Amino acid sequence: MNIFEQYESEVRSYCRNYPVVFEYAKNEIMTDENGKSYIDFFAGAGALNYGHNNDYIKGKLIDYLQEDRIIHSLDMYATAKRDFIDFFENEVLKPRGLDYKLQFVAPTGANAVEAALKLARKVKQRPGVFALMGCFHGMTMGALSLTSDADSRAGAGVPLHYVTHIPAPYMFPELDTIKYIETILTDDHSGIARPAAFVVEPIQSDGGVYPLGADFLRRLRELCDKYDILLIADDIQVGSCRSGSFFSFEEAGIVPDIVTISKSLGGYGLPCSLVLLKPELDIWKPGEHNGTFRGNQLSFVAAKAGLEFMIEHDVPAMVRAKEPIVREFLEKEILPLDSRIEVRGVGLMWGIDLNAIPGAAKALVSECFQNGVIAERAGRGNNVLKLMPPLIISEENLKKGLEIVRQSLITVLADCR
Repeated sequence: MNIFEQYESEVRSYCRNYPVVFEYAKNEIMTDENGKSYIDFFAGAGALNYGHNNDYIKGKLIDYLQEDRIIHSLDMYATAKRDFIDFFENEVLKPRGLDYKLQFVAPTGANAVEAALKLARKVKQRPGVFALMGCFHGMTMGALSLTSDADSRAGAGVPLHYVTHIPAPYMFPELDTIKYIETILTDDHSGIARPAAFVVEPIQSDGGVYPLGADFLRRLRELCDKYDILLIADDIQVGSCRSGSFFSFEEAGIVPDIVTISKSLGGYGLPCSLVLLKPELDIWKPGEHNGTFRGNQLSFVAAKAGLEFMIEHDVPAMVRAKEPIVREFLEKEILPLDSRIEVRGVGLMWGIDLNAIPGAAKALVSECFQNGVIAERAGRGNNVLKLMPPLIISEENLKKGLEIVRQSLITVLADCR
């Protein structure tokens, strides 16, 4: 028994899929302590869009540390935080015509979701919230009430109230989801009260990689306006350029009332979690929502450096250029392997749906790992292989990793027949 199995809680999960001890990482390559290298199609669950040990961000962090600058400051004013706020507002929000105030809630994305829920209920003075089936918003109690995955919800140990889950638009193609929601809101026999907010992932990630589409998002925005409901966009995993634009809702041309963002916002895998809120919603009293690590200055340094790197290298364009490589490969090399396979995605977030082939997804993760690719499962029954490499991955390693996935899937399919 190794030291992890001996002393670490049974709650650990990813290590069970990748049973080695990692030691080094650079860009899209992770290396274990025995020197074996792996192409990373996982990117720290979306926290490493700019790659492992990005040189530019690392340099900024080292400089900051060597100068003995302040590291922890709660919500006291500090230069690193000021620099981040100035850059984010002027280089990210204003060029997109977005007017948001920033609420720092670190360290995790779930913290941002909790704050957003709390604020929405405070503003609208209504307890209920709508969310889509197939969503994942976090594992703390409020975020978990939104999350629809049965196994995750079961871990709460108590009933999870005040959330109504709406069928996602892909679940029943013949159903007009927006019309269904409007019927709920207007029917005096629906039994469901008007909510404070509708929380949506523009691209459902852990639900199985489902882009919801610009038309749906636009209609949802219109419906929320019509019925005085706040629209909260959860961009924690699919934001920070993963979709090919900095915010995943940009293609739809909508402006959510509240946005939660985290993961790759931290630039270097450091904890940085943020709630963006329209100024008129900022009715918090001082200290009404807080957190000890909301003033992690290293995270602000890394986040600003990550944004600088993103703009300097035009990472959204980089993603848009690589998207066709993945799309074409999946359509020409993966789909023909078995008629039961489906593929979905956008930008550098893709899923290979193996729901119709029992046991294949789990076996595929293991086979990919043995062959040098790290990827995870998502979706119903965890039957979707999710491909989510760092955005800076070289085309050579992107194609190499995809070919490893193909060869691994051929092996798995042979065993599943």
